[in-house]
Amino acid sequence: MKLIITILIFITSVIYAKASIAVSIPPQKYIIDTIAKDLVNTIVVVKPGNSPHTYEPKPSQMVALSKAKLYLAIGVEFENAWLPKFAEQNSNLKIVHLDKNITKQSISHNSKVKNDPHIWLSISNLKTIAKQSADALISIDSANKEQYSKNLNIFLEELEKTNAKLKEILSGISPREFLIFHPSWGYFAKEYNLKQIPIEIDGKEPSPKELVAVLKLAKKYKVKAIFTQPEFSQKHANLIAKELNIRVKKVSPLKERVLDNMLEFANTLKGK
Repeated sequence: MKLIITILIFITSVIYAKASIAVSIPPQKYIIDTIAKDLVNTIVVVKPGNSPHTYEPKPSQMVALSKAKLYLAIGVEFENAWLPKFAEQNSNLKIVHLDKNITKQSISHNSKVKNDPHIWLSISNLKTIAKQSADALISIDSANKEQYSKNLNIFLEELEKTNAKLKEILSGISPREFLIFHPSWGYFAKEYNLKQIPIEIDGKEPSPKELVAVLKLAKKYKVKAIFTQPEFSQKHANLIAKELNIRVKKVSPLKERVLDNMLEFANTLKGK
């Protein structure tokens, strides 16, 4: 009898086990957890404090990914090298590219141009990402379509409310230019008629000539602070802050609660 009970428990656990959904960065976890609630188990590949540009998954993460049903890619650089490896070790893994229907904008700095991968730092882009995420969840779990759709609509309403708050916070701020070490807030800037002045691009530290050019722009626009993020070196940011006698403010584009992060950044820009 004990053996039969053990077998039944095992079969039940297999049947009703939550599906594992893999995402690249923490903000995606927030989106999935908001739409799916407790219906899935979300695996985040790039943990806080790491860079999604150069990240290499740990062996334990590769094991977890081998059991995932769905991978939601967002277009960050490490995916180029690792998505084929994830697919190779897990033939049942469905990979959905959430950035495919989003128009990428370019980062231009000292004649260097590249596509900006930070698409999640925009309310309009988040709407697209959320809708595609819900569709992907429904594609592997149609039984819970109604719940996913309901939660998606609630999240879309929250995005509209956040957008209204951001417009209110950022209306009339001056200067509308901000100095940032890594150019990660370009989509946010474009959405609210702001301009980011990047110090580095593509993970490369600025040359002395580039630093001089940045200092000139910062003085021209009378910027009040320089924004850095924990994933990158603070050395050059501290030097520039000292030269300009301005504050250094840390802000990460990878915080899980992406809407709170946007509001916090907007308030910091305003000087609160």
